[in-house]
Amino acid sequence: MPHSNGADGIARDSHGGKSLLAVDARTRKRNASEARFRLLGKIAVAIGVLALVGLLASILSSGLSSFRQTYIDIEVYLDPAKLDKEGNRDRAQISKVSTFGYKPLIEQGFMEAIEKSGVSLDGISEKEVAEMLSKEAPAQVRNFVLADVERIGQTAPFEVLAGGRIDGYFKGRVTMESAERDRNVSPAQLELADRLREAGVVKVRFNWDFFTAPDASDTRPEAAGLGVAIIGSAYMMLIVLVLSLPLGVAASIYLEEFAPQNRFTDLIEVNISNLAAVPSIVFGILGLAIFINFAGLPQSAPVVGGLVLTLMTLPTIIIATRASLKSVPPSIREAALGVGASKMQTVFHHVLPLAMPGILTGTIIGLAQALGETAPLLLIGMVAFVREYPAGPPEGFFDPAAALPVQVYNWTQRGDPAFVERASGAIIVLLVFLVVMNIAAILLRRRFERRW
Repeated sequence: MPHSNGADGIARDSHGGKSLLAVDARTRKRNASEARFRLLGKIAVAIGVLALVGLLASILSSGLSSFRQTYIDIEVYLDPAKLDKEGNRDRAQISKVSTFGYKPLIEQGFMEAIEKSGVSLDGISEKEVAEMLSKEAPAQVRNFVLADVERIGQTAPFEVLAGGRIDGYFKGRVTMESAERDRNVSPAQLELADRLREAGVVKVRFNWDFFTAPDASDTRPEAAGLGVAIIGSAYMMLIVLVLSLPLGVAASIYLEEFAPQNRFTDLIEVNISNLAAVPSIVFGILGLAIFINFAGLPQSAPVVGGLVLTLMTLPTIIIATRASLKSVPPSIREAALGVGASKMQTVFHHVLPLAMPGILTGTIIGLAQALGETAPLLLIGMVAFVREYPAGPPEGFFDPAAALPVQVYNWTQRGDPAFVERASGAIIVLLVFLVVMNIAAILLRRRFERRW
């Protein structure tokens, strides 16, 4: 059937009626608008993906090197004349020997290792050679001796840490040009490090201590680790899970299934929604005032951090749980009540199992959000420098500890570039934990999901 366009631009057939097959001006305009919207959507997604890729590339490029560490293989003679002058192998007496007493033994062992390797020391003094060792090395050997005092008088092999600048050289953070302007390292030391690596005395391997060692002082960035921070975060997440899940689910069930609809419950619902939008630092101020100043709980303790994060996580869990309960069809409740089930049996035997995937997802997302919080933990004193590992629960809940996001903040405030590298490495560890938690939420949702 022939078509023609009228004066108004609308396609018409031979009888003067509108045709559904012809594309008129209005349709072309609508299609163009939809195409522009799709293009804008694709551009927005591309920008978001590029921003994410750029962020991850920046973190990975500066943080992956923290998972590798430079070590020096030496053999140290544990001289009894230095470590156990009385010769009675009394651990209490031996513990009085400080790290300064072990330092000459380690330096001597290093010089002997260089001599055995056949590497020349031309142009470099013995003092500069000793400075290539980490200041953590004497503490490492001292801990070894105190763990087994019977090794005194023997020659023991050790894999000690190299200094931070030597480690940074093999990671590309330190160069010959920067060493000429750095008072902590010289080009001669870097050249010696290259020769020792070729001889097998110096090696770079995976740094397991990054996950297990405690924090270190500003003079020993190469020894800093996440051990205390990981334990502290684990303790806090355990407290948050034990408190927030039962409280949040119980409150949600009451408000959604049993509470009467009146102004009081409406006020509670509005306040729960408002609490979910409150900045996290406000919860930190609340925790400082109630748990520390009023209740007298210790600062920098996982129990205080766990309580503060519980208050912050509860609104998220309550909102997610109520949404899951609402998603269960009313026919499920009506059918259960119709066959004689009580209200409580209906909720716990039928409604709650069907809502479980959403409840678990909301709980894990709330825990992941709490794991990455920094501001409230700073206010309760968890920014303190902590080297001692907390004890096992429940005593460890009250011991000083750090947390992963606070450890990141702490390291970024220090001047040595090695701490910035470790801060990026800690961010990678934190992101891995968050990814694992989100994957767990997806798997649990699929595992317990039921269709009706």
